[in-house]
Amino acid sequence: MERILMYNRTSAKGDTLRIRLRLVDGRDIALYHKTGIRAKKTDLDKFELNGELRPRVTVYNKQLKADINTHMKAMSKAYHLMQAKGMDMTSDVLEKEIEKILNPVVEVRNASGETLCERYVRFADESRRDGIIGAERYKMIIGQADKLKRFLLINGLSKISPEEFDTNLLLEYRQFVFDEYEYVEKYPKLYKVEKKRGARRNPDHRASVNTVVNTMKNLQALFNELEKTDEIMKSPFRRLTTEKKRAVMHTMYDSPIYLRQEEFQKVIDTEVPKRMQGTKDAFILNCCFGCRIGDFSRLSMDKISVSPEGIPYIHYIPSKTSGTQETNKEITTPIIRLAFDIIKRTNFDFGFSLSKSGANYYNKKVRDLIKTAGIDRKVSIYDQEKHDNVYVPLYEEASSKLARKTHVDMMSKVQVNLYAAGLHREGSSAVNRYTNMEIKDHFALMNVAFDQKPYKVDADLNIIEEGE
Repeated sequence: MERILMYNRTSAKGDTLRIRLRLVDGRDIALYHKTGIRAKKTDLDKFELNGELRPRVTVYNKQLKADINTHMKAMSKAYHLMQAKGMDMTSDVLEKEIEKILNPVVEVRNASGETLCERYVRFADESRRDGIIGAERYKMIIGQADKLKRFLLINGLSKISPEEFDTNLLLEYRQFVFDEYEYVEKYPKLYKVEKKRGARRNPDHRASVNTVVNTMKNLQALFNELEKTDEIMKSPFRRLTTEKKRAVMHTMYDSPIYLRQEEFQKVIDTEVPKRMQGTKDAFILNCCFGCRIGDFSRLSMDKISVSPEGIPYIHYIPSKTSGTQETNKEITTPIIRLAFDIIKRTNFDFGFSLSKSGANYYNKKVRDLIKTAGIDRKVSIYDQEKHDNVYVPLYEEASSKLARKTHVDMMSKVQVNLYAAGLHREGSSAVNRYTNMEIKDHFALMNVAFDQKPYKVDADLNIIEEGE
């Protein structure tokens, strides 16, 4: 860790000395900073070289101590920025970075007087208000606005306006999104989070390409709006060269990871400790429904109805498209017997809150469940650094999405398309013949897919007839 000391306090005119600082980090780093501070030797004699007061000193020049502390903090911050950016470790570069910190350029504001981060939050608020985005995407964009704010704070640009965010900053921000985990220890105040379930988690590994692209696309949506409303002349995204834009927005998807039918049955048959029973119930139930986790977390007994044929089914408007679809038509998915028994036993109470516990919290529970079930089939994951696939046990990559993908795979194997599976409002022309599938037909195919027997219930969800 670096050390900063007062060094070579050179004589000046009169009875004052000029204070110079030296930063040392190991054997290879020795950087110097001219503070411009002049002080009387009698005042300086009350301080240790590290800027702290000598023992038993009670009367001292408080302004001098504050000035020394300011320059030491600026020197430390500039050094960390130079490390993060891979800059040349020279005293000249350090002086420039310290100057930016101590004398930040007064940024030009846009017409509304909003900073870029303030405008980003307003963009999210208005998009949510106008029904352009749903609750889940709104939460995601607000989180990304916070990420952008941390990037700007670290670079001393928190007051920057949208007009000033150029392509260089855009590309620097992209790199920051990839490697934000490297800044957590350097800037603890920016990454102090509440230690409770559902709180924001600090990044602890390099972000995936798809995460970065998603962040870039949401930021691009903001700048597209700013262009359309004449708040800026040209988006920084449109100033990128074709090659750079292709690299910035390129998405690479891994092969879908799902449970095979025998693996799904293995999860069902696995005896788990009491602490894992809620996770097991939730995961199996969602495999039967195929909901996105946000929609699954909102399911309750009120979302269950019974068809004229006595078939129970869940119904909901998907949150991802709730603000953009043209009708209030709901997704309807029959409840096979396996799922019905779990619902009757739990009433959708799994011992923890799916909506408040946070995706990472639940994903870890799912990984523990799949590992306990002994499902270690190797699956391919693209390694960004090796630019090649690597193969890992399935349980290492398991998450809430595994349930949705398992549902899709099992349904596709009985020739049920995504629309009929209750996952998309519209499909391609190849699946149009399913768009009028009724509950009873859907129920019959789901029973085949999940190897379940048909049954019927009354209006109070009591079983009245068992299928043979």
